[in-house]
Amino acid sequence: MKMKGFFKVQTPQQLYQRINRFKPLSTETVFLEESLHRVLSEDVISPANLPEFPRSTVDGFALKAKDTYGASEKNPVLLQIVAEIQMGQISEITIKDGEAVKIATGGMVPNGADAVEMVEYTEWVDGQTIHAFKTLSPLENVIQAGEDIRAGEIVLKKGCLLRSQELGLLAAIGRTEVRVFLRPKVGIISSGDEIVPVEQTPSSGEVRDINRHTIASMVKETGGVPLFLGIAKDRFDDLREKMEWGLRESDMVVITGGSSVGTLDLVSEVIQSFSKTEILVHGLSIRPGKPTLLAEIEGKPFLGLPGHPVSAMVIFHLFGKPILKILSGISNKTESTIRLRAKASRNIPSIAGREDYVRVKLEEKDGILWAHPIFGKSGTIFHLVQADGLMKIGIDEEGLEEGEEGEVILI
Repeated sequence: MKMKGFFKVQTPQQLYQRINRFKPLSTETVFLEESLHRVLSEDVISPANLPEFPRSTVDGFALKAKDTYGASEKNPVLLQIVAEIQMGQISEITIKDGEAVKIATGGMVPNGADAVEMVEYTEWVDGQTIHAFKTLSPLENVIQAGEDIRAGEIVLKKGCLLRSQELGLLAAIGRTEVRVFLRPKVGIISSGDEIVPVEQTPSSGEVRDINRHTIASMVKETGGVPLFLGIAKDRFDDLREKMEWGLRESDMVVITGGSSVGTLDLVSEVIQSFSKTEILVHGLSIRPGKPTLLAEIEGKPFLGLPGHPVSAMVIFHLFGKPILKILSGISNKTESTIRLRAKASRNIPSIAGREDYVRVKLEEKDGILWAHPIFGKSGTIFHLVQADGLMKIGIDEEGLEEGEEGEVILI
């Protein structure tokens, strides 16, 4: 059992490197209807061309493009209508020079036709002929067989997060089931003698359990399944029992309030009581959230967050969510965090040697995005509600000057 790393401050980049040791969970097969926001554990190969036949992209008349050359409003071409293709009807017609077929959007383009004149650029001369006013290029308003997807092509790759558009693609190629990674179950422990449930009126010195609800909601946002393990008092047996339950029933355990210096000895003692434990990080050069703890216990990630709600949320956003994405099997190429560039509306102080994340409210003015810092202590949750994002100040920077541009992570 390796216990190196207790409160030896490390950089956020070092923590990011250490979380790469964790691996995706096992897989399961789900119906297409149940696959939204799941992560593919297989490459999906199309069994057929899409579309399977040439289709019109507009309502109009299928024809030979060359028959429209030179056509204009003052000089229309005359075309003979030889048939009408209904939606869902297989076309067995082969059109000849000077002929056209009436067709609807999505209809099968007949043999011999290579373009479709939109109905807006035509007029009926009589029941059998039309005037066409627009010159067309070959394949204009036509999507060819296999132009969208070709049979045998990999259309979705392993690690892809399935959104509504991916589900539409899967439906288009006839997939009714897909193989996906399991959703990570995350055991959440709130710790501290002062913590009480939200439905209870706190007495003097007590606070409601905010972190249970903020961390659980962030787990859901990342595709995980939260499991609340209860409020652990500052006693070895209580904390050990809840951690043991979490390691047994979940894929990751998160504790809030148990990583500060004051409770370090108790957490250390509890962690060391498990047979397979390695401390990866304890103490980060970051604000807020310096007393962050990351360990691997029995092969599962254990993340200790500060007790202050804002610090806990910021650290889970920066590090808890990436761990969950790894467990979920999400490809590293999938970036769901939105990052913007904005200018500081005033001087934002910082100290070189730590990474700062400052709450900011964004405002666009004359085409420039401005970030207005919201200063406040780490326990003030309302300031985070007011914020649109977190402005990052790098570990080697001594703050940002008014008008200087920086990166903002939307929250």
